[in-house]
Amino acid sequence: MTLYDELVARGLIAQVTDEDVVKELINNGKATFYIGFDPTADSLHVGHFMALCLMKRLQMAGNKPIALVGGGTAMIGDPSGRTDMRQMMTTETINHNVECFKKQMSRFIDFSDGKAMIVNNADWLLNLNYVDFIRDVGPCFSVNNMLRAECYKQRMEKGLSFLEFNYMIMQSYDFLMLYQKYGCNLQFGGDDQWSNMLGGTELIRKKLGKDASAMTITLLLNSEGKKMGKTAKGAVWLDPDKTSPYDFYQYWRNVDDADVIKCIKMLTFLPLEEIEKMESWEGAQLNKAKEILAYELTKLVHGEEEAKKADETAKSIFSGGDAENMPLAELSDENFKDGAIDVISLVFYAGLATSKSDARRAVEQGGVTVDGEKVTSIDSTFARDMFIDGLVVKKGKKSFRKVVVK
Repeated sequence: MTLYDELVARGLIAQVTDEDVVKELINNGKATFYIGFDPTADSLHVGHFMALCLMKRLQMAGNKPIALVGGGTAMIGDPSGRTDMRQMMTTETINHNVECFKKQMSRFIDFSDGKAMIVNNADWLLNLNYVDFIRDVGPCFSVNNMLRAECYKQRMEKGLSFLEFNYMIMQSYDFLMLYQKYGCNLQFGGDDQWSNMLGGTELIRKKLGKDASAMTITLLLNSEGKKMGKTAKGAVWLDPDKTSPYDFYQYWRNVDDADVIKCIKMLTFLPLEEIEKMESWEGAQLNKAKEILAYELTKLVHGEEEAKKADETAKSIFSGGDAENMPLAELSDENFKDGAIDVISLVFYAGLATSKSDARRAVEQGGVTVDGEKVTSIDSTFARDMFIDGLVVKKGKKSFRKVVVK
């Protein structure tokens, strides 16, 4: 099976331009390709996961990845998939986020010896003269065609700012710059980026001629991958200080039954033959598949040692045993009033609820236990000295924390 055929079999390819040329490039390790990441936070999250895994997969076959960090485009904000305009970020915040992205990407991509590159589009976008830029690339874009793009159409009713309207042009310009500076001949992105990527392909061909070698591929479920980054507790980050390896493991351990095989195909590096055997699994075997998914992805992001710890911790907790590596939550003296903390605050500050209202509902519904005892009253309190050795707080069947006082 060729690399391209494997990508299709894993459910990663949705649409392609110039498919025969694309096949020849990636199957023979001749692609220099880019995927863009706008630094809107100080950590990548699981919504970026599919793109990172794809970059690793292609690099393993001899292709050269360019990780384009959008220090310039982040100043505008991508309107795709949004109902309102993104919050404006300062230059300092963007630059900090860029550095965080670079560090995390190195866990997936080998940047040694010129095998891959990290490029910041701020290097060319921030120094543009606006009039010269519009005169150069403006004639290559039809406003009528731009307004038909899905990323703009969905915003027209509620209002699309002129600032955001420029995003497609700037993303297209990125591809032109990468093509000219680094020989980038292929771009990947989510299905929500299709119009933007086609704009880049057309810009290159209009500026440099129809024979210019610039192709696009979209990832089948990249936009769904962004949804993967959200849970009831917020985003699932790749930074262990924001989402612990155990919580990361648990996120994948708890995916829906209907999604587990799909996620294993798209995100792990297990052989397809091995995955195909899992497709008939049901019941307890399906739970085993979820454990495999959680272990493989935690190993990829946090390393094998952390993956083993998370796996052992989960199994120990769910079998009723003590867990040396149970995830910790720390309280401070400020969390206590008159030397005690109420159960609603305990659940909230332990990170087991998104709000105190959420914590209250969990208690009222009988879903909270502290050291194995169900909490039956929202007025229950716990003295500070009870936390000397830590208290195990549980919400529902699968969310645990050992709570200590720092």
